[in-house]
Amino acid sequence: MSSAWRLRLEVVIVLGLSLGASAVYSIVSIVAKVTAETPLGDQTVALNPSRAPREWLDFTYQFLDVFFGLFAVALVLYLLWAPGTNPFRRIGLDLTRPGRDAASGVLLVLAIGVPGLALYALGRAGGITVAVEASPADWLWWTVPILVFRALEAALTEEVIVVGYLFTRFRELGVGPWATILSSAVLRGTYHLYQGFGPFVGNVAMGVVFGWCYQRWGRTMPLVIAHWILDIASFVGYPLAVGWWPELFAVSAG
Repeated sequence: MSSAWRLRLEVVIVLGLSLGASAVYSIVSIVAKVTAETPLGDQTVALNPSRAPREWLDFTYQFLDVFFGLFAVALVLYLLWAPGTNPFRRIGLDLTRPGRDAASGVLLVLAIGVPGLALYALGRAGGITVAVEASPADWLWWTVPILVFRALEAALTEEVIVVGYLFTRFRELGVGPWATILSSAVLRGTYHLYQGFGPFVGNVAMGVVFGWCYQRWGRTMPLVIAHWILDIASFVGYPLAVGWWPELFAVSAG
């Protein structure tokens, strides 16, 4: 088997074990939603639901879910590890430029966050986006740390696999930069389809911006920082959003 075929097979296996599988499930989910009797805009999806009625068991399940979810990130870093090559340096996931990476991440938050919120609002108003319940209704002492931990897992998983790993392998396979950016962006949008068509469009746009930035900077760290901040704001700030804009964020009791 040629090295190119081995790389293609490796990419298929990695995606099949991670976000590629999520994309397939998301497609099935959106088909189920749009063919249901309840209109799409009246449906709800919970991102971080309770896993058990007993507090210690709920915490244990949620912690283990996040912990083992990070093994997909460990796998692609291992696959990118070659003799004499640091996989973290290879995709720019290191602390060599903390100030610049943090500033770039914050700029990305400003560029993505507000338009993303507006797109979600338009999607809800147009009935093409489900109501996203970003955090559980009942908060416990460990809820915020778990939400922050889960946000970090999402940021690392998406940016390391869909950007750092995929861009590296596509470059080695001779795929052009814009074909790589667009395919990565469509994958990002697809595994968010379960939230509706608005989040699909928003995440494709986010993928294009993040992919273009990675092509220019060669670093995933600013993308991870931006994604982590956005998800923390979404998860932890959800109760505030419900209080301020209940018509957009509140979940109907029916």
